[in-house]
Amino acid sequence: MRKYVLRRLLVAIPSLLIASFIVFSLPRLLPGDIVQLMLEERAYGKDLDDLRAKLGLNRPIYVQYFEWLGSVVRGHLGESLWTKRPVVEELTRRLPVSLKLGALALLFSVSISLPIGILAAVRQDTLADYLSRSVAILALSIPGFWLATLVVVLPAIWWNWSPPIQFTEFSADPWAHVAQFILPAFILGVASSAAIMRLTRATLLEVLRQDYVRTAWAKGSRERSVVLKHGLKNALIPVVTVLGIQIAQILGGTVIFETIFGLPGMGRFLFDAINQRDYPVIQGINLLIVSMIVLMNLLVDACYAFLDPRIRY
Repeated sequence: MRKYVLRRLLVAIPSLLIASFIVFSLPRLLPGDIVQLMLEERAYGKDLDDLRAKLGLNRPIYVQYFEWLGSVVRGHLGESLWTKRPVVEELTRRLPVSLKLGALALLFSVSISLPIGILAAVRQDTLADYLSRSVAILALSIPGFWLATLVVVLPAIWWNWSPPIQFTEFSADPWAHVAQFILPAFILGVASSAAIMRLTRATLLEVLRQDYVRTAWAKGSRERSVVLKHGLKNALIPVVTVLGIQIAQILGGTVIFETIFGLPGMGRFLFDAINQRDYPVIQGINLLIVSMIVLMNLLVDACYAFLDPRIRY
């Protein structure tokens, strides 16, 4: 098991290096000049050149990349071009908000999708199966950001009420702090739960038709034991794969949801940084998200080896 995980970790290192180059290069392809924005488009000529030299943007891009990569290895992600504060310091304040939102959305996704997927497989072609599949298709068809916008706008029009969009610290009001995450996390989790539910149903149906499951039925085992002990563990391997992908989608979805619901997390910080062309902030947040996704995929591979020991060999 340890050798298997180490091999997967070695494979992840080149992925991180390639991702770091993409993360560094793409922000510079955005239209607009950060120097012009900082000088409010009133300067030209020598003023622009002086500011570019001060920010280090006048050097070749490969020189900037290797210098930034060396700083990243030392744990320094640079400083914001606007606030002049270290990016690590900014992320330290905002990362817990995004992690709470993502973790709660993942909890909603798994707690909704797995039970409904198992029920739909065990009660195939019944009313519960048809209803769950219809709801899953509906959830896949509706964009999450559109639904989140409706949840904010329509209650305000109809009942003069809207979800709280003013962030509340945990120390000020613990219940209000937790409550402000529930609605965006639920909407974010529902979108990803639909795909997991459909896959859980399909894989569990396939496993329940295997010979060893029929043998368990013939031995007189209870339905709960056959489904959960013999069937579900083998059916979860493809589900774990999709779950790893859904985690990446949830992390990406926080950009929109934090902006809509006024949560001061990494997603909203990234949105503001893109508008301001704040390259160090964009690079730092994207690199952190990529690293988290690579780590999640590494955990998914470890789950493979746990669920099916043949994989590690």
